[in-house]
Amino acid sequence: MTSSESLGRIDADLSVSRDAMRCSPTRAQAITDGDLVAVEPGIAREAGWQAPLAITRAAWDDCVSWNDEDSTKQMPLDETGRLWDVLYMAMAHVRGQGFSTSFHFELYRVPRDGRSVTPELVRLHCGIGPSDEGDPVITIRQPDEV
Repeated sequence: MTSSESLGRIDADLSVSRDAMRCSPTRAQAITDGDLVAVEPGIAREAGWQAPLAITRAAWDDCVSWNDEDSTKQMPLDETGRLWDVLYMAMAHVRGQGFSTSFHFELYRVPRDGRSVTPELVRLHCGIGPSDEGDPVITIRQPDEV
């Protein structure tokens, strides 16, 4: 192999590497980084979901996240109950509308704003697709994250 062939091959390999670096991170990395929150498999199965399920950080913060201070300022709720609401309403959509790999669903949740006590209607998106290894996984996100 000539040196110009070697340089051409290295350049080609680097361009592939640059393209790979532009790709989105793996699902596992997104969970590690906190961009996705993995749902504990037991509660997901209880709600009817058989595949691994994760919720984007933005959707989690808006619809699931809740702490003792929120309960004191607003109303007594907890993350497990709010998570159950999200999972249950997504599954209720599947049971009512039939299976689809991508759909929107709605639920009422109390906004986590330090003052609200009245639930508000929100819309979320559920997508079912391949994992990093090709197995089916479920991701719930806000509609603008699709």
